[in-house]
Amino acid sequence: MKFLKCHPFPVAARFDRVLAFSFAFPEEVLRPYVDDGLRIDSFQGLGFITVALVWTRQLRPAGFPHFMGRDFFLAGYRVFTSLRDESGRKLRGLKIIGSETDKHGMVFWGNLMTEYKYEHVRVESTTADQVTRLLTTKDDGRISLDIRYDAETPTTSLPDGSPFADWREARRFAGPMPFTFSPWGNGLFLVIQGTRASWEPRPIRVIDWCVGLFDDPVFGGIKPILANAFAVENIEYRWERGKVIDTTKHEPEAK
Repeated sequence: MKFLKCHPFPVAARFDRVLAFSFAFPEEVLRPYVDDGLRIDSFQGLGFITVALVWTRQLRPAGFPHFMGRDFFLAGYRVFTSLRDESGRKLRGLKIIGSETDKHGMVFWGNLMTEYKYEHVRVESTTADQVTRLLTTKDDGRISLDIRYDAETPTTSLPDGSPFADWREARRFAGPMPFTFSPWGNGLFLVIQGTRASWEPRPIRVIDWCVGLFDDPVFGGIKPILANAFAVENIEYRWERGKVIDTTKHEPEAK
């Protein structure tokens, strides 16, 4: 079973739409989520969690025909981090916290073949006057995400209170990151590299939001800062085979 969880073959999909929201916390608040061997990717003493919403089509093993693919919604919760591989090369990516999807089949297969920690949610999306409300609810009735945004009206403004001076600065924490990291214990990490043909994010306006994850006691009631929000459409994406990296074979960095 461990072999299957190693993401044993490349996977391809098309992203019809991606919305990503990055939230800033004092760096020390995020340390419980970051295992030994990883370093928090920080900016002015802040660490970042990204909430990525992806409308995915034709997910399939790379090389398989499109009609064999599966369509689903994905919500991913990740921390911006980095690690050093055995050669000393710095890999910048995202530590997996958890994932949500609207398909039970994706929960089963995703948890069988990855460490992405899928849970099932019900997804409701309504739009009026260019404002969309997206609501995701877990099977036990808890709301995991409730967000209202305007992705249609062009904007160049960052969210109020963002720690970034401009969009160019914020772009460093807007994704996508080339790697995702899942701990395997004893300094080992499963690393999956993602590639895409293009990625041209555009800022969007967030009206209000609620993220259930931030009620976790780890956050100690600290209110996050919405640092940036962007949208991108029509992306061909590919995940390569997973690779296990032993961070103990390189001099570790302080978190």
